[in-house]
Amino acid sequence: MAKVRIGILFGGVGEEHPVSVKSAREVARHLDPARYEPYYIGITLRGEWKLCAGPAPDWERGDSRPAVLSPDRSVHGLLVLDEGRYETIRLDLVLPVLHGKGGEDGTVQGLLELAGIPYAGCDVQSSALCMDKSLTYLVVGAAGIATPAVRTVPADEKIDAEELTYPVFVKPARSGSSFGVTKVAGPADLQDAVETARQYDAKVLIETAVDGREIGCAILGNDDDLLVGEVDRVALSHGFFRIHQEATPETGSENSSFIVPADIPAQSRALVQETAKAIYRALGCRGLARVDMFLLDDGSVVLNEVNTFPGLTSYSRYPRMMAAAGRPLGEVLDRLVSLTLTGRQR
Repeated sequence: MAKVRIGILFGGVGEEHPVSVKSAREVARHLDPARYEPYYIGITLRGEWKLCAGPAPDWERGDSRPAVLSPDRSVHGLLVLDEGRYETIRLDLVLPVLHGKGGEDGTVQGLLELAGIPYAGCDVQSSALCMDKSLTYLVVGAAGIATPAVRTVPADEKIDAEELTYPVFVKPARSGSSFGVTKVAGPADLQDAVETARQYDAKVLIETAVDGREIGCAILGNDDDLLVGEVDRVALSHGFFRIHQEATPETGSENSSFIVPADIPAQSRALVQETAKAIYRALGCRGLARVDMFLLDDGSVVLNEVNTFPGLTSYSRYPRMMAAAGRPLGEVLDRLVSLTLTGRQR
């Protein structure tokens, strides 16, 4: 039986470039070589696309060739420059192992739609919705699910800091992980926090802080056929959760750890999982996502955010939650490939 030819996109021009490379490295370790023929396409911070041997630490300096996804559907894959001439490589599907801007925001998904190549994960619309937290809250709120109280601040708007009730979180509307996020205790620090957020996005959100435990739920599947991983809880020693901000996140965070399965009552666990599935469906998510929420003392659940292609690194939450439910990363990837090939009509 012929192997499935998979294009694995990684890297990217955004702030989550290093995380994407590490995620792709884990994908490479867990793909079954008997079933799949991978083609690794790294995107440099300058936006150059290169076909390379794999996401090794020195992938940019190794033996690589310029490559692009062709929007011509007859190619159905890559154009690779080799000694002044382009050769074509047909792909069966693409795994866009990209995080944040240029990866989870619908832009790469749009390119793949034009190219006619099946791809894993959320489509253009759901990727764009989930990337913009203000739009996420509108859709999820309309579905009857609680969201944080939020104020959207356009690029040219001035804010009266005395109007707000503190503490608040100031964050970019469209950015990954916790880049640009600041917890603000009072009016004096608000403007600096807004300027920090604007380094990542012109559109800024000011959210009233939610007093609850930070809970996550990993989801895999389409429509009504959804698998969920074990719920996790972010345990903080101080401050707030700042994922991927450490110099060496593999060695752990200086203020947080993850408890998997979460140390919460069974009734709360079931509510978190059902709410996560309802959020996933309301936003039109497909393939996979990690839904982050707050569990309040009264037992209710409030949305935090949705990651449409969550980190798959050795220290990431999504694979840990799936593994705790008896689904190792290799099995997750197998199912994701199957969903991609059977669940998309192009």
